[in-house]
Amino acid sequence: MTKALSFSAFVMNTASHILHGLWRDEEGHQIDFNDVNLWVDLAKKLDKGGFDVLFFADVVGLYADHKGGWEYHAENGLQIPSNDPMVLISALAVNTKNLGFAITAAPLQEPPFNFARRISTLDHITKGRIAWNIVTSGQDNAYRNFGYEKMVAHDDRYAWADEYVDVLYKLWEGSWDEGALLKDRESGVYADPSKVHKIHHESKRYKVEGPHLVSPSPQRTPVLFQAGSSTAGRDFASRNAEAVFIIAPDPESARKVIHDTRQLAVEKGRNPDDIKFFQGLSFVVGETEEEAQRKDAELDSKIDLDMMVAHISNSFGKDLGYLPLDTPLEEVQTESVRSIAEWVRQSTPGRTPTVADLARFQSKITRISGTPEKIADELTKWSEAGVDGINVINATIPGTYEEFIELVLPELRKRGLARELSDTPGTLRDRLFGESRLNDRHAATKYRGAFSSVKA
Repeated sequence: MTKALSFSAFVMNTASHILHGLWRDEEGHQIDFNDVNLWVDLAKKLDKGGFDVLFFADVVGLYADHKGGWEYHAENGLQIPSNDPMVLISALAVNTKNLGFAITAAPLQEPPFNFARRISTLDHITKGRIAWNIVTSGQDNAYRNFGYEKMVAHDDRYAWADEYVDVLYKLWEGSWDEGALLKDRESGVYADPSKVHKIHHESKRYKVEGPHLVSPSPQRTPVLFQAGSSTAGRDFASRNAEAVFIIAPDPESARKVIHDTRQLAVEKGRNPDDIKFFQGLSFVVGETEEEAQRKDAELDSKIDLDMMVAHISNSFGKDLGYLPLDTPLEEVQTESVRSIAEWVRQSTPGRTPTVADLARFQSKITRISGTPEKIADELTKWSEAGVDGINVINATIPGTYEEFIELVLPELRKRGLARELSDTPGTLRDRLFGESRLNDRHAATKYRGAFSSVKA
């Protein structure tokens, strides 16, 4: 049975996010990312066009050095400068009706009490359209920006995230009982203090008395996204995530990740469909196959391969900037490179792959090029593999999304792969799950009513 996919626009409040170098193109209006009108106009188009979420990635530090230093990133606009996406949301919210907004933030960035307050405020302003993408920060520079000598070990970052969300869940779900907010002019009682509670949280990193200063927002807890693919990351997702962002190389790989994560969720008392999976994909659309292939080649010519190498080197733990782009990949001695070398070899039959091929592979591994009909055929395969939504990666803003809305979504709606346009307002969780609040299988809900007997 065909199911309607959800659609998210994957952006960053910077000039160059995933497909690098396109800010130099005349159609790359992301060069003006400081202009709030760029984002307001995009949000309006996505809202009208039927997208579910405007998903902001973010970093709070530089990527690893390239060519011996960090200056390369600033010179080329590789995620620096970049602005805080949370500041944008209020402006976008009042200019849209149905579009959800996902922001990325890590425990490293802000104490949980203040983060909970800001998210609840945004959920009120948006009338329940906020999501949080929970990340653990993977840049050494980010940790040094917040007073640490170096990045915290991988699994320890997830232990930290567990502790962080525990505080948030107590504030969002437990601090205010249902019916606490009265706003009764006659009695003069704004809130019933017997239904507002301090949480008295104490743990390794945090001591938070409470109560939560914000009354319950439409969703209480924002929709919870997560993107970790490691063992620790998938375990965290199985307990906490409602939506998981994946970048699988093909539908069958996605099927395995989805199955394994859902099995973990079931072991923790959740249902398999309590978690939705969003696959990251980019698109080149043509009215004919010939036009699509021509536009695909044009896009390849505009992508800066050296910037692509600089971006992906962060996860390899090795500065590849010293290597010419024609260096054979077999000469690059890192475990991470070796783990994807076979995929790159398959994309270059008959010759030895190079560092440039690694960069091209990274830019094309999740790209679908073709007519709207061909794209719909391919998205059917992803849907059949268990994918619930598509995180649409842009080459240019707003061009990528305008093209997808005008050419691809009508074909997807014909096939039942996209929802029909609707002006019915509701929360983001309503849109994704059919209910505004977390279901009672989620770990956060154990704190509902948990503090009613706690003394001040």
